[in-house]
Amino acid sequence: MEVGLTLGLENRGGSLELTLMECGCYVKDITITLDGGASWLYQGILDAFEAQIGSAVENAITQKLGEGVSKLDSFLQALPKEIEVDDTASLNVTFVNELSLRNSSIGLEINGLFIRNGNDAGPKNYIKTSLPSDSCTGPSKMLGISLDEAVFNSASDLYYNAKFMQWIVNEIPDQSLLNTAGWRFIVPQLYKKYPNDDMNLNISLSSPPVIRISSNDIDATVYADLIIDVLEAGDVIPVACISLVFHGSGSVKIVKNNLAGSLKLNDFSMQLKWSNIGNLRMFLIQYLGDFRGGNAVLRNGLATNRSQSAQTGISKMPVMWTIIETVFLPYANSHLAKGFPLPIIHGFTLQNAEIVCSNAIIEVCSDVTLTDSFDLRQLLVSRSAFSYSFQDVPVIAR
Repeated sequence: MEVGLTLGLENRGGSLELTLMECGCYVKDITITLDGGASWLYQGILDAFEAQIGSAVENAITQKLGEGVSKLDSFLQALPKEIEVDDTASLNVTFVNELSLRNSSIGLEINGLFIRNGNDAGPKNYIKTSLPSDSCTGPSKMLGISLDEAVFNSASDLYYNAKFMQWIVNEIPDQSLLNTAGWRFIVPQLYKKYPNDDMNLNISLSSPPVIRISSNDIDATVYADLIIDVLEAGDVIPVACISLVFHGSGSVKIVKNNLAGSLKLNDFSMQLKWSNIGNLRMFLIQYLGDFRGGNAVLRNGLATNRSQSAQTGISKMPVMWTIIETVFLPYANSHLAKGFPLPIIHGFTLQNAEIVCSNAIIEVCSDVTLTDSFDLRQLLVSRSAFSYSFQDVPVIAR
């Protein structure tokens, strides 16, 4: 018996449409043997109708193939175009452009941008799925997923515009720095005007963080404003604003089917934006934690307390580094550690994944395995198998 079919797969309005273009089944020979007392009688009847039986088998197989393709087409068209990430953001997973066909793979392009819930984004292509490129090392993998840096910057833009990147700092390891008395040697006019008053540090990003991906490296630049607030008699009084620029480096890893990451601080700079208490000596403020003792030296480019360095051999963390390391980075890394789901169809799991960074691209090269508890038949009979999960964006595995 020979069975042949030709399928068409097209992008129709952001969804995949599967059509059965040609289908045929040819039964060259069929043999049916009966056993039993009257088998000689029925065997003759079967032999007489052998051609009709073969034709019925051909028609039945052709019909079942058509039904199967129709079910698979319904499954593909029912895939969601937006996947809710949280109460604020969704991921645009509409398909864009035409499919690319190779000898042993199909390449798909997905919009891939983070969008505000309820909003729509234009047809761009920032996530691609196909067989891995030559940049992947080691044995050949079944699946390649390429993510443009625009995907990450779209998330940065969205959460910035949603006013999520603001913090009020009222607790730090050295709590005395949140009282004007802790600043009396560095900003004497602050202590003179507001003696022994508590303070808050109001940090907000002045623009969305910028993420740049290069070969084997991920860089992040964060622009922020730090407003020094004095708490006096129940009032919050802004007294100065300092512009900050953080430079950090990131790393990514695969956690189950998620792309997760972490960020570390490389360096930062600061500049006075405005002040209601006169001019501020920014160099001293940058290393406030070290200069409060009045006896400072420079070590590795940072100000350190001389007596403390002699006793411990290590420098005390300056206040700005402390704020960044204890407030900003833990907050960012707590979210980055969760990651976001990669476009893996429901019921499959990445296996032996490898990550390669190149110019503006992060590529995930991986094998896939069927989840033990997943029934593959659910793909064709249950819509709930792929609802509200970014894992449902289809990929082609070899």
